[in-house]
Amino acid sequence: MSRVADRVGAGAFASLARQPLSERGRAKAQAAGLIPDYEVQRLDLAKVATCPMNPRRNYGTDEDRARLGESLARKQTTACVAVTRAAYLKLWPNHEKLIEPTAEHVLLNGERRYRSAQHVGLEALDFVVRDDLATSQADFMDYLLLENEDRENFDIIERARGLKQLLDACDGNAAEVARRRGKDRSWVGNQIALLTLPTLIQEQLVSGQLAERYGRRLARAYKDDRSLTSADLLALAENIKEEERAKRERDKQLRAAAKTDVLSADNTTVPTPMVPSQQEPAQDHPEAVLSADNTVANPEVPAALVQQQGTVPAVTVLSADNMHSSMQALDDSVPAAALADQSPATVGVVLSADNTMRSEAAAAAASSVFRPSGPSAVELVRALGASAAERAATLREGLDKAELRALLEELYADL
Repeated sequence: MSRVADRVGAGAFASLARQPLSERGRAKAQAAGLIPDYEVQRLDLAKVATCPMNPRRNYGTDEDRARLGESLARKQTTACVAVTRAAYLKLWPNHEKLIEPTAEHVLLNGERRYRSAQHVGLEALDFVVRDDLATSQADFMDYLLLENEDRENFDIIERARGLKQLLDACDGNAAEVARRRGKDRSWVGNQIALLTLPTLIQEQLVSGQLAERYGRRLARAYKDDRSLTSADLLALAENIKEEERAKRERDKQLRAAAKTDVLSADNTTVPTPMVPSQQEPAQDHPEAVLSADNTVANPEVPAALVQQQGTVPAVTVLSADNMHSSMQALDDSVPAAALADQSPATVGVVLSADNTMRSEAAAAAASSVFRPSGPSAVELVRALGASAAERAATLREGLDKAELRALLEELYADL
């Protein structure tokens, strides 16, 4: 392990006290690149103060601190980070009374190690002093929050508190906070809003009794109505949970139905094998469904029943190509006389799959059957007037501008 690694706290001898360099020797070593701008120092814990701005409150149980303290007594592999008292008070001058008079440094990172060492009676730990991290309140809080997010037991309310402090350090600029944390502004706002909730709700968020997503919804409800009590908010949370359970149950039923009540390629129900206990009594009449050509798929369904139930038209049904399947309508094989015998209500004007009559013979047959009776097109046009001017005048009187314009566009489209 290199000497530089030892100095930054990664070496096997990081926990041993070292003789510091003189100021001049330190400056030369830094200029030569032999040591970093900072080096590990053994600091007396009595001369190090905890940071008033640290959002963290939970540092584990006494057993946790004892276990970590004993580990630190054997070997400290990572140095704590601190800034000088002067650097910290330059950022927050009003915190002078919060810093012990004997403290020469303020913790930036490593408070859990600091408290654990004190718990087992250690008098000193390895530190690196980083005043370069205290150039602004925002930079200091950003680094402090980053370090805590990587640690165990940093709960949701502590994180929200840290974001609020960072927001204050950024002069209320939520966009800057979002940029520093790599999130969007809505996430920042939703997190900080949790701090407005009553203490009981915050405690349930910390303990995990209440999920964060419910906390965000309760915060929005509390913002809209500040008269809500903790009991009201907990009841609202239960309502939200019940709605989610009901939705999951509906989704489950839909998925189950999708696995059983499915249709075949011709839109008929696919029979699903059932155990004897699941079999239902036979129905009086089979279900009326359509085949792929929109005709009654089940020949056992009486036409009278179909017509009575209104499920499927008894006569007027279309084949797969929109033709009358019962007649092979408009096909060459259907005589015109047969078509002529059908009433318009029964046959209707239908098109084949390519929206054209299936053959010239069929078209002629359809034309002879379905052409509306009465005056011809020529006669209708001449009835508008003897000349083009008269016909135009008649159309102008009978149509408004929009209708007349639409008619002209249709006529021009065919020219």
